[in-house]
Amino acid sequence: MSFSILILDNVDPLAEKVFEERGIKVTRNHNLSGEELHREIKKYDGIVVRSSTTVSPEILQSAEKLKVVGRAGVGVDNIDIEAATARGVLVMNTPDGNTVSTAEHTCGMILAIARNIPQSVQKVKSGGWDRKKYMGTEVHNKTLGIIGLGKIGGEVAKRMKKFGMNIKAYDPFASVEKADSLNVELLELDELLGVADFLTVHTPLTEKTKGLVSMDNADKLKKGVFLINCARGGIYKEEDLPRLIDEGYVAGVAVDAYSTEPPNAGLYEILEHPNIICTPHLGASTEEAQEKVAEQIAYQMSDALEQKSFKGSLNGKSISLTTNKEVQPYLELAQRLGSVAIQLAPEHANEFSFEYSGACSRFSDVLTDSILKGILSHHVSEAVNLINARHYADERGMKIKETKAGETKTFNDLITIRLGEGAEYQNISATVFGENDYRIVEIDGYGIELRLEGDIVMYQNVDKPGMLAGVSSTMAEQGINIGSLSLGRTGKGSNAITAISVDKPLDEEELEPIIGIDGVNALKYISLTNGK
Repeated sequence: MSFSILILDNVDPLAEKVFEERGIKVTRNHNLSGEELHREIKKYDGIVVRSSTTVSPEILQSAEKLKVVGRAGVGVDNIDIEAATARGVLVMNTPDGNTVSTAEHTCGMILAIARNIPQSVQKVKSGGWDRKKYMGTEVHNKTLGIIGLGKIGGEVAKRMKKFGMNIKAYDPFASVEKADSLNVELLELDELLGVADFLTVHTPLTEKTKGLVSMDNADKLKKGVFLINCARGGIYKEEDLPRLIDEGYVAGVAVDAYSTEPPNAGLYEILEHPNIICTPHLGASTEEAQEKVAEQIAYQMSDALEQKSFKGSLNGKSISLTTNKEVQPYLELAQRLGSVAIQLAPEHANEFSFEYSGACSRFSDVLTDSILKGILSHHVSEAVNLINARHYADERGMKIKETKAGETKTFNDLITIRLGEGAEYQNISATVFGENDYRIVEIDGYGIELRLEGDIVMYQNVDKPGMLAGVSSTMAEQGINIGSLSLGRTGKGSNAITAISVDKPLDEEELEPIIGIDGVNALKYISLTNGK
């Protein structure tokens, strides 16, 4: 069977060579208008894009033969994966191809900001000569703080260790074994902020990482730290950067990624600060990286079309399961339960046990993938899915145990996640009650019915009069409306677990008064907003 591929963006010619060697016909066209693309795409089994082309639901609707979309790179924001999955179209990317280039660029930015290289270059080119003004600092014997010890963070650690830097990192998923193999010391986030002379981030942009450094937590920084961001714009609060520098908290900033690309007028004004150096998102812009991603995506797409392998797929298993009504509810339950588990787990938790009881135990493999997707989506910058979830878990040294149990006395099907003895909440069990009705039914032996949706405040307390009234009045004072309440206890006057669903997301400031109530212990805030 012959296949045809359309290359829509500026992808290295190596992709064409690989396709042709595999007997696949290739057409390259970068200049199609919207109407032309709708007409042209009907002819092809696969398309290759970078970031210029948006693969929208409308485009997919016109792609009658389309079987696979390949992104020559990591980011897939320009591809509607949900729409592709609904149409049975495989979406693939190449998450490994840019690792070395991005790590090297980060290292270059560290050295450039330490030695004022861009500013002094401009000075000399404009006819100036001011050695004293551009006095730099050595990186040798300085502490490099890395937030996110994944592939890129690990490569940065290896390289800067050779420069004589002391490497310390924060990563909730990095195991001690992995950190030891890189000669890196794991610290809590606030501790890392207080000791780092240079701080580089390699995490996704999420609600937890947005504005990770700003004027709000400037007092936690070591005075005179250098900030480097070659990951995602917005992890450092961009509008605060000039003030952080001017008030002496930060010595300089090196930026390669921006919240708006290209930057808008306001952001360009921020970047004019003399102690901010910047590049136009060049982390992956090397000939070698572009060759790697072009070659990788061509091999992956060829293998997928020939049904030999689905490596690099972001939605492979999802496609096969979209029409399986028996499995779908358990997949959703598993992902939501995984999301809850990681929000209840202690920092650096990397050992989990998953137990499946009843009929759902037949799908244990794919349910484990879905739990891991829920767990990892909070901290992994790449798109986590049923195909690559175990890969990312292995990469972070996570230890997973899966068991199948017999029928339960109370429920036909039950998924239980065990977080271990170090967790304040150690065992969580959930089941499906009906269509779109996913509930936790037991926590540490306490029977409880808690819908897996929205925003939830959970805590332990002594079961005595007035406890709930104290919490609810404290919430009312802050304008927090209670949607529903679940209470689990073992007997009158015993300890209890209380879970309160609230009508809006909460921040730390709103949670502090609740934490301070006498008798409230182990308070946790869980957000399942936006499906996480």
